[in-house]
Amino acid sequence: MICNPYEIVIQGLTSEGRTFRPSDWAERLAGILSSFGDDQKLAYHQFVRPMMLDNVRCVAVDKKLEKNQPQVFRFLMDFAKDNDLRIVDCRTLIDEIYPNQFLA
Repeated sequence: MICNPYEIVIQGLTSEGRTFRPSDWAERLAGILSSFGDDQKLAYHQFVRPMMLDNVRCVAVDKKLEKNQPQVFRFLMDFAKDNDLRIVDCRTLIDEIYPNQFLA
């Protein structure tokens, strides 16, 4: 599966279809909430992760973040809006990529 049905995906494409720059924007944005574990490895936040979708960098945001950390959720959504990035519910993406897959 490309993403969790309970996630919102910020895609690195503007409304005009241009690729958002810099190329590591998704890792940087997700990295804001990351931390280093006891093993000294970087770990992304449990509700925010970078991902690739059809060669487009994206950030997946679990909807639980809106309830647990509303200010952080609002920051991420404002970032997307301020930069004219596409925000889409993962369920919509699944329907776009796998139409009719779940029909009986």
